[in-house]
Amino acid sequence: MCRNIKTLHNFKPPATEEEIRASALQFVRKLSGFARPSKANEPAFEQAVEQVAEAAHELLRSLVSNAPPRDRQVEAAKARARAAERYGPPASVQISDE
Repeated sequence: MCRNIKTLHNFKPPATEEEIRASALQFVRKLSGFARPSKANEPAFEQAVEQVAEAAHELLRSLVSNAPPRDRQVEAAKARARAAERYGPPASVQISDE
């Protein structure tokens, strides 16, 4: 799974159009192997992004959950904590006056 694709279900506020399209774009990039398609492949690439985004909208509208909606800030803090545990704290940059 592409690590840039984020869970969008059961958040308050709900996922935005921009978030859904960004996830669709990442999915199509991963599937096609193109970060940027050639001019010849651009129409098919863009059509795929639009179709995946529409399927994602439909999925998110259809899903139900008994769990309370998740808070974006809390989830972001958890992700930062996991990253710090995995990679260590961010390195500070020291500037020398020499």
